[in-house]
Amino acid sequence: MYLSHPNELSNLLPGQPRYRVDQLRRWLYVNPVLDPEQMTNLPLDLRAGIGLWPFGVEAERVGDGGRTTKWLFRTPDGAAIETVLIGYNDRATVCISSQAGCALGCTFCATGQFGFERHLEPGEIVAQVAYARAHLRTVGMPGVPDRVTNVVFMGMGEPLVNYDRVREAIRRMVEEMHMSARSLTVSTVGIVPGIRRLTEDPWPVNLAVSLHAADDDLRTSLVPINARYPLDAIEEAAAAYFEAKGRRVSLEWTLMDGVNDSDEQADRLALIARRLRAHVNVIAMNPTPLSELAPSHRVDGFLDRLRKAGVNATRRVNRGTEIDAACGQLRASVPLKGI
Repeated sequence: MYLSHPNELSNLLPGQPRYRVDQLRRWLYVNPVLDPEQMTNLPLDLRAGIGLWPFGVEAERVGDGGRTTKWLFRTPDGAAIETVLIGYNDRATVCISSQAGCALGCTFCATGQFGFERHLEPGEIVAQVAYARAHLRTVGMPGVPDRVTNVVFMGMGEPLVNYDRVREAIRRMVEEMHMSARSLTVSTVGIVPGIRRLTEDPWPVNLAVSLHAADDDLRTSLVPINARYPLDAIEEAAAAYFEAKGRRVSLEWTLMDGVNDSDEQADRLALIARRLRAHVNVIAMNPTPLSELAPSHRVDGFLDRLRKAGVNATRRVNRGTEIDAACGQLRASVPLKGI
């Protein structure tokens, strides 16, 4: 159902009156359920014929006392999709994937180590949010609201490389699921043409730039696409986004031992952050199976140096480490079925 455009659902329900199509549309986007049998205002025979999800659940892991759940979904063509639902006292954030795999080859990222499978379709992207919504309403998390409050495109893949499909997914979240654009965050390693397109689109989503290094030589060694879109170009595009949308840009920094955790890198990052009036999120690297890079133990010192330089910076807490919650990790630990 999610693979069809919302305006074309009537094609899947031939002979059904318009109000039935509207009822189904609400079940898909406003009040999603895990099983069509829960669509209580639809006739039983109609529910029996609904193929709801564009993927199956291959693995589900729960951690952090029930407040982090990670799913490994598998599509009929064998593509792997990872989604993480993270609960807090006042909010529930779902981290979604925009691609199966990733072609950018960032050296510290588990997803990039497995290469690129394909782009995800808009319905496959939106269905991750709907599944998390349905899970919260049906299963729930202890002490967590029963609704998805925030969506972050920080799972598998580079969203701005899959721009048209991601754009349609954002449109559905805002117009069909009635989410505020301000509750959505698109994270990019710095695909400058995509940032420019996002600037021109109507929705004031949050922009997060995965920076990880504050000079081009180091950044290119960690994020190879930096050779095409260097730091100056990324900063210019991010500044234009801030001016157009009035939304503060965030800079993401995965701290790696002996790589990007020096005082010099902190000082260079502070200069960029101050120019952009950006917020900096620092997180210790999640170890990945095919990388020799290791987490830094200098998070507090790195943050302290940024703050002394006048930067608004916070530490992102690693959630779900015991369930391989970082993108690409669950896929690495679960044997593929039927492939």
